[in-house]
Amino acid sequence: MNLFDDDDFMVTTPKENFFQIIRTANQNIVELEIDKLIERLAVAEKILEDKGLEEEFEKLLYTMPATDAEELNDRKNSLYIETVGAIVSKCE
Repeated sequence: MNLFDDDDFMVTTPKENFFQIIRTANQNIVELEIDKLIERLAVAEKILEDKGLEEEFEKLLYTMPATDAEELNDRKNSLYIETVGAIVSKCE
């Protein structure tokens, strides 16, 4: 009897998996990885401001979910997966 289905990871979404991992992983590692995400966001915002693109960013922030939801979802999933991978690899 197989207690664990080899395809269990496919049952949850990247977002669900992310939140499950951050609740159970070493909290010091989780905090470091979330801090890296916030740092990347801060750098991206700084670049946009320096290039005078903050208004365009704000506009896209509110229109993209309606106009290109699939691409936005793919990007979000990619970030969830990347962050989970970084957390899990450091917890081993």
